[in-house]
Amino acid sequence: MKINKEEWLKVPNLLSYFRLVLIPIFSYTYVQAESVQDYFLATGILFLSGLTDALDGIIARRFNQITVLGKVLDPIADKLTQLAVAGVLMIRWPIIRYLFILFIVKEMSIFLISYFLLRKGLMMNGAKWFGKIGTIVFYGCMFILVSMPEMSSSNVLTVVIITSFFQVVAFLGYLSVLYRMFAGTK
Repeated sequence: MKINKEEWLKVPNLLSYFRLVLIPIFSYTYVQAESVQDYFLATGILFLSGLTDALDGIIARRFNQITVLGKVLDPIADKLTQLAVAGVLMIRWPIIRYLFILFIVKEMSIFLISYFLLRKGLMMNGAKWFGKIGTIVFYGCMFILVSMPEMSSSNVLTVVIITSFFQVVAFLGYLSVLYRMFAGTK
């Protein structure tokens, strides 16, 4: 896997760098929030992150700017953003820790299996539909929780269950794909 110098400044990669910069800004803003306006600002930062995530993929495909660096950088920015959002939400709602743990187990398992496949010269080609749905549901639910800091515990539990369900579906889907790759049946 070779990264060319020209890849570093492609627009989709610049958007991924921007998303990485937004992570500590979002985290600080949310943790320090005291008023409705503060939570609204944190919600806006999260929305901007999601918008740049969507734009980097659209621009990469539309303008033929798909790069090796982007294939690595985009999912890293996604996962770090998701970890940060779930991490700061745990401060307000401890029940989020179960979703956080599920997310860590899912991502670490997929990473480790992918690493062993890569050592065998095999690599999954991009995100799958179930992973994309899991990510959309995750962001949607986290967006709701960030924007509604006074949500009741029962509603938070409902959001966590919905998000967890789609995380498990994505996890099982990826395990199936990775197993077939490992078994050589694709």
